[in-house]
Amino acid sequence: MLLPTIQGDVVPPIDLYPLITRPRLARPLWSGTFLADWLELPQPQPERLGEMWLVYDTNPILEGPLAGQTLAQATRDYGAALVGERTIARYGADFPLLAKFIDAADRLSIQVHPDDAYAHTHETATGFHGKTEAWHILHAAPGADVVYGLARPSSRDELAAAIANGALEPLLRRLPVASNDTVFVPAGTLHAINAGIVLFEIQQKSDLTYRVYDYGRIDAATGKPRELHIEKALDVTDYAPAPRGVIPPLPLETGRDLLVACRSFALERLTLTGAVEYTVDPATFEILTVIDGAAMLQWNAGARRLRHGEAVVLPACLGAYALVPAAEVRVLRSYVPDLDALRREFAQRGMDATQVAETVIEM
Repeated sequence: MLLPTIQGDVVPPIDLYPLITRPRLARPLWSGTFLADWLELPQPQPERLGEMWLVYDTNPILEGPLAGQTLAQATRDYGAALVGERTIARYGADFPLLAKFIDAADRLSIQVHPDDAYAHTHETATGFHGKTEAWHILHAAPGADVVYGLARPSSRDELAAAIANGALEPLLRRLPVASNDTVFVPAGTLHAINAGIVLFEIQQKSDLTYRVYDYGRIDAATGKPRELHIEKALDVTDYAPAPRGVIPPLPLETGRDLLVACRSFALERLTLTGAVEYTVDPATFEILTVIDGAAMLQWNAGARRLRHGEAVVLPACLGAYALVPAAEVRVLRSYVPDLDALRREFAQRGMDATQVAETVIEM
């Protein structure tokens, strides 16, 4: 493998391999009690755990020759060999996605995220992109729902007045959700995950969250209400009604469904009962996240068992790999897609373009 020169030094020649990173844990005030047990975290387990950032650019790599480096360092050093030419063309030598679990025992704040243009103009110091995301629901209590955009057309002035008067909630759309649903949340969509939901989230690499309403809750660390970001939120909110709900999956092949795709990411669900072989598209990387069961990951130079709750980054240069499940296993597969190629594939299968556009989203 030809490797780049970094500040006059050639990166040590290694064959890139599947990368496991140390997850980042977060315990916000709405955290639940499901994740720690489900993930079999070592004792003493946190009493509550709201988020586990499985794959993020500042997470350190745990195994192999790159152990101790962050995913960001590896991306700068290995560039397209790690993240692929498509990713480099869009984002440069930057690992652009964040994969996480969320467990909400209480309502999250009503919030909104900026798009790339706003983030790159007004939040340059953070180094973040905008934040478009998608949720795949792992568990939902009976009657669970999420806040998803506006219920009707509104305006900056109307929304500002509703926030100031404590009358925001009647303007918002409530979307019922159930296990195995997928919800696409583009930047600019007012939203909130409500109580009783555990989900997997794939998103752009960003932690830009503008809170507009937090139910008057007090931050235990400061003794004060959590910060709101009203003006920025009003700048970036989409004032049209939310255009989507639960995204319908599209079958790619037996045991493989496309849950959603946009310019920033695609999310697939693999349901496997026997060994399968895939090949990493050399234009992108993949993130595999096991959400049920366990499987052996095999590649040309090695093998590693993946259990439920684990995620692995497959470099763009990896080539062929196999997944060998112990029994039935469900895996979420994330990558930076070629939307035109996905549309062509579905067209060749005779699928209606309008139907495809509900899942392969141009934005």
